[in-house]
Parts: sequence; structure tokens; C-alpha cells
Amino acid sequence: MKRIESSAAALADITGLTLFCRDKPLIRVFKNLLERVLEKPSVGADELRYRLSIVEAWTSLLRTMIQSEYGDSFYTAVAFLTLTDDNVFTHRAEAQEWDSLSPLLAALAKNDIACLERIAQFDITSLGFYIAEQFHQAGLDYLAATIEAEARSLLAAKSLQNISEEVWNFLSILHENHDWVAALPEFAAYLRIHGAGELGRYHSFRWAGTNFLKPVRNPDTVRVADFTGYEDQRQVVNANTLRFLEGKPANNLLLYGDRGTGKSATVKAVCNEYARQGLRLLEVAKRDLLELPTILNILASRSLRFIIFIDDLSFESVDDSFTTLKMLLEGGIETKSSNVVVYATSNRRHLVKERLTDRPSTAAAADAMITGDMRAFDSMQEQFSLADRFGLTVVFTTPNQDEFLRIAEYIAVQRGILKASGTSEETLKRFRENALRWERWFNGRSPRTAVQFVDWFTGGDGFPWE
Repeated sequence: MKRIESSAAALADITGLTLFCRDKPLIRVFKNLLERVLEKPSVGADELRYRLSIVEAWTSLLRTMIQSEYGDSFYTAVAFLTLTDDNVFTHRAEAQEWDSLSPLLAALAKNDIACLERIAQFDITSLGFYIAEQFHQAGLDYLAATIEAEARSLLAAKSLQNISEEVWNFLSILHENHDWVAALPEFAAYLRIHGAGELGRYHSFRWAGTNFLKPVRNPDTVRVADFTGYEDQRQVVNANTLRFLEGKPANNLLLYGDRGTGKSATVKAVCNEYARQGLRLLEVAKRDLLELPTILNILASRSLRFIIFIDDLSFESVDDSFTTLKMLLEGGIETKSSNVVVYATSNRRHLVKERLTDRPSTAAAADAMITGDMRAFDSMQEQFSLADRFGLTVVFTTPNQDEFLRIAEYIAVQRGILKASGTSEETLKRFRENALRWERWFNGRSPRTAVQFVDWFTGGDGFPWE
């Protein structure tokens, strides 16, 4: 009877949720299991059907837990879902101080948090033993033994997987001896810094269309300290990003230059430096530029700061996506939110493929210089207009030979292949000679080529010319 009463109480708590976790798969399958347990069994075939429905609900719960990332602990799973839920309260708390939240919203959140704490404390193992006993009574001992073994395994809870250090730190607040409702102000403070839902868990995203930011679960972890060379260029990107984070006026950036010089890596590295300060990187593919107005509407509703990253930006001609981006940067009827800037990389200075036919003839150009009639230059002006709308253009040029060698040696020292000091002259000479051979044989001098050379050098299997 005690197990029935606790199941009924847990079902009431789930039904009473207003904001948090109502649509989470784990909560749904747990609710279904409780409803099956609380049904009154009939007799005969209906009784068998009832018992099989309980087995199905029990296995659905276990399958949901084992397929998720929060391990085998039901308590930890509910705490994790509560922390990472995306709802009206978490969005408001992301943007407002706890004391300024609506009294009604705070009251609803307190009720939900209290319900979720009781749900988290529900004894799933004992419920499994209760279900097994029903099958023992029906003479289905083999099935009862299986359920007992599964319930017993839940006692050995596994830790969470693939979550950030910040989530780990906050999860300790919701331990079993702590009042979750009392932790709400601290929860709100956490959301103000780190963001709600998946924005609080991940730092990098891709636009996946249909109003969806897809988190990058294994982002490039490159940091500024991983680079040498191009210090002036990285300083400009870093300074602009820091101004943006501080709420000061900041520019959209165009990182232009030769291939493989570290333009994209610079953007990712700088963003990684400030991820814990509320900076998020959203990569938007060129094919999705027409969806920029939708993207801006989504980002404007959040309190975090976003860099829209467009990698390898170029256009074969002036098209609708070109015009959409131009209006976003400057000139459209709707301006982008102050919590968004655009960083783009390109190998083309003016972003659009230039053709001789776009340029005016010598006679037309000479006439324009005399008469002041600029119509002859209209095509060129249209092409230049997008690049000009980036407030800052940061230029990355091909390194000279000494710079290339310095970059390769720096990477090799980081990898432990060369020593920062004390490497023999013979070893260093061989390393440099092979680095120069590599850039001549393959992709020319660039930081990317230096990385590719060191990758091969690390393998130690000789070189193509040997």
C-alpha cells in the first residue's frame, strides 16, 4: 500500500508541473509507468494484458535512461533535466535578477522545483521490486527475477557524461540533502551567467534551420595560446570581441587573406577564450543567409552575446543572400540586436567574384571622371558595398620563410617533438629543411601547412622525398 501511495503522490507531482520538464522523455515515460502501476487489474486475459503493459512501461523507462547522457541515477537524471530545462522561467531568469521576476512566475517555479525534488527522490528500485512481486504472484517468476535484477542495478548509479564543468559545479547544489526551492535564487544567478537550456550547456552552435540552433557537441578547442605569428591581427579580433562582451560599441569583422593563414581558427580561439563570460558562437552557412532575419529574432530574445560566424564567405554574383547580409550589416529597415555581431572570413577582398565585364571601359571611366556621372561604376560599387559594411577588415597574408619556420617550430614544441631550448643544431636543421621541402611539395607556406607538416613529422615514418 505504501508503494501505491508514493506512486500516486509522484504522479500528482508530475501532473502539477507547469513550467519545468513536462515534455522531457524521461518524465513522460515515468508518468506512464506510474499510471500503469496505479491501474486496477482485471481478470483473465485482461489481467495478463495489464501486467504486460507494466513490463512495457518499465522497460521504456530503463531504455530512456540508458540511451540518455545522464547515467543510471534517477535522482541525478531529474536534477540534470531541471538544471538544463528551457522554459519561460529560465529565459526570464537569464535576462533578469531574481528579485525582479514576476511574483507569479517565481511562485510557479517554486512549485515546479518542489515537485521535481520529490520526483527525483522517488525510490525507483523499490518500485521495481514491487512490480516484480506482482509477477511472482502471477507465477511468472522468470520475468519477476529479470525485473528484480534490473531494479537492483539502479542502485549502482553512474556519473553523468559529456557535461561541462559549470554544470557539474551547479549540480552539487541539488544534492539529496539540499532544499531545491532554497536554491532557486542561486539557480537564477547561474542562468544569468551561463544561459538557459542548451545555450547554458554548449558554447558553439550551427544553424540547422526551422528555428533550430544545433549545438556542436565536440567543438574545436583551439586557444589563442596555441598560435604564434599574426599577433597584430589576433589583437584586433580580441579587442573588438572584448568590447562587444562589455556592452561597448563593437564592429562586424571581415577576416580576409590567403588560404590557410588561420582566419577561422582565430575566430574560434578568441570565442573559446570568452565562452565562460556568456559568449556564444553560431556558425551560419552561406546557403542559410536568407534565414538571417529569423536567426536574429531568436538571438534578440536571449541575454547572452552571439557572434554569427560565416566561414569562407564569397559570392559568384550579387544575389538575394548577398542583399540579405548587406541589409543585416547596415542599411535595412530592421537593425540587428546589440547582442549580435557578425564575423566572416574570406579569401576575396570584396567577397564577390570580379569579372572584367563588371568594370567600365576606359572611355566610360574617363568620361565619368570628367562629368562626375558614376553610373559606369555601378556594378563595381554594388560589389564593394558589402565588404565596406564590415566595420573592420583584418588582413592575413602568407608568411615569409622565417615566419613559416617559426610557426612550425612553435607547434612542434607544443607537441613535445622539439624542446623550447636545448634542441641540437643538427635536429633543428633537419626539421627546418624538411619543413621547407614540405611547403614546396605541397600547399605552400601557411600556418595550416605547418600543422600538416608537424602532423606528418610526428608519425616519424619518413617523408615522400626520402
